[in-house]
Amino acid sequence: MRALQWSREALDDFKKQIAYIADRNPAAARRVTERIDDAASSLARLATGRSGRVKGTYEKVIPHLPYIIAYALTIKEGRETITILRLIHTSRDWRKGDWPE
Repeated sequence: MRALQWSREALDDFKKQIAYIADRNPAAARRVTERIDDAASSLARLATGRSGRVKGTYEKVIPHLPYIIAYALTIKEGRETITILRLIHTSRDWRKGDWPE
């Protein structure tokens, strides 16, 4: 199994998204948190997804949620690591050149 780490930007994205949901529906925020955590953890077992919009990255669509996990595969201390770069809500209309790195 690969190591999994979250970038500061991805954690900030995660916190903001969950806080927004929790203000309206705390139970839904818990469910969304679990699904996002499950999707991220699954990447450590089997890195799936498509080539990312930013060179050298990949994107994993979270089933039944409007989120994409942008991640990179890196080698740290001789071990393959999944680094989650951003958690992106699909309603964000970023142009190709504006996609967060």
